[in-house]
Amino acid sequence: MHHSEIVKRHAQEELNRRGSGSCEPADPANTVTDRLNALLQNGGDGYVLQLCSNARYLIQAPILFAHPNQEISTQGYPTTEARATLVVSGPVQNGQGHTTAVDGTCTTCSGVKLRNVQIDGTRQGAPPTNGGGNIEMGGGNQNQLIEHVHSYDPRGWTCLHVAEGPLTCNGIVIQNNDIGPCGSDTFQEWADGISVSCRNATVRNNMVEGPTDGGIVLFGSPGTQVYNNTIWILNQTLLGGINLVDYDPWSGDYSGTVVHDNFIMGGFATDEENSTDTKGTNVENAIIKIGIAIGPRTWFGNKYGNNVVRSGSVLDNQLTGGFSYGVAVTSATNFTVQSNRLIGNTSFIGGRGPNCSTTDTVPSPGPFLVELGTTSAMTLQSEFQTMSDGESLTCVLPPNGGDFWPYGLNPSNATTKSGGLETGGSGGHSVAGVAVGVVFGILGAAVVLWFFRKWYLSKREANELYKASKKLEYTQKM
Repeated sequence: MHHSEIVKRHAQEELNRRGSGSCEPADPANTVTDRLNALLQNGGDGYVLQLCSNARYLIQAPILFAHPNQEISTQGYPTTEARATLVVSGPVQNGQGHTTAVDGTCTTCSGVKLRNVQIDGTRQGAPPTNGGGNIEMGGGNQNQLIEHVHSYDPRGWTCLHVAEGPLTCNGIVIQNNDIGPCGSDTFQEWADGISVSCRNATVRNNMVEGPTDGGIVLFGSPGTQVYNNTIWILNQTLLGGINLVDYDPWSGDYSGTVVHDNFIMGGFATDEENSTDTKGTNVENAIIKIGIAIGPRTWFGNKYGNNVVRSGSVLDNQLTGGFSYGVAVTSATNFTVQSNRLIGNTSFIGGRGPNCSTTDTVPSPGPFLVELGTTSAMTLQSEFQTMSDGESLTCVLPPNGGDFWPYGLNPSNATTKSGGLETGGSGGHSVAGVAVGVVFGILGAAVVLWFFRKWYLSKREANELYKASKKLEYTQKM
């Protein structure tokens, strides 16, 4: 019997068997890609493909949603490491090859759901491979869902991508996911955490650890709400925490897009702190270059000429740790940027790197910077300071060592007033961001960050294999 006929017969048998609630096994591995795709192709509208918990599926090509309202999930919907793992295992040669585990961009993919699975992109320190992200969703579809998914180590440029299609993608919900690490901070080997180009998307309650290009990147995506996400770095530098810099493909339209109540954590000192110092060294010189970046010139220099992004809002976000720039704004009109704050210990550090243009004036690091000459009709919080040249700010490099990184915020070095924590910034609201939907106040943030630092140090020591992927030696002298 021909191989395709065997797979089709198995798919029909599995569809009949699924009434008993069984899951599709990962073995035999040499047929798993065809089996999973045949089940989706033959399952029809609303079919649920359940994978087995604690199983690793060594797929050789993308798993393709085929009909509306289908679902890929792990049986029992676990949210721990028991989730099934789709492992990107197809061939790669000369920078080309298999990069995507799940694809939901078909013309009949409205309403599809990716839930409670893990995606291992298996870059494993190699250079990036041309192609899509670990997850490719969106396209000309509506009302898709991605939740409780752990996506990490993509071969391509992002851990999770929602594409715009013919600018008709609408209403995707991305929630309660744990994303990263993604990419390497070696030059041009970066990768995003979450990349969204879809109207009226919702991106909430996600934990994004160790992205290297953008933590959450919005390619316009008018009407999108981004809130209660936590973005942080461990041992690699991140170019931008949340990016609203792309003019294409929505022609700079961020109308109705609101980025609010997110928590962005830059680099912290990794040496042991003492009772008198507030800053120390970071073994990897890791920072976030821009906490929140607005406007194409901030990222791309003069690539888009006089084109600007317009009509978005950035509100009540909180930043802590080491950055070069907190919130940087260029080439924008009718944006509202209000009530964003610094909490705990922060540092703004870095200087001109070898990729900075010799004709550009690199602004000194700082928390809130705006280029007045390329912005108009802006509503900005009072802490903003002007910069004469805000082009290509990601060219800066962190210090090559030295006591510049803040220690993680904890009760022993927090300055208190009336039982609370004294913070920088505009005052705003008391929301410090959300870890999987839990909103905490300012004092709560101090306690959470203290435990976060203890976890951070222990994870750094246990993460030597992943750290081996970082080969870049910074030469910047401060």
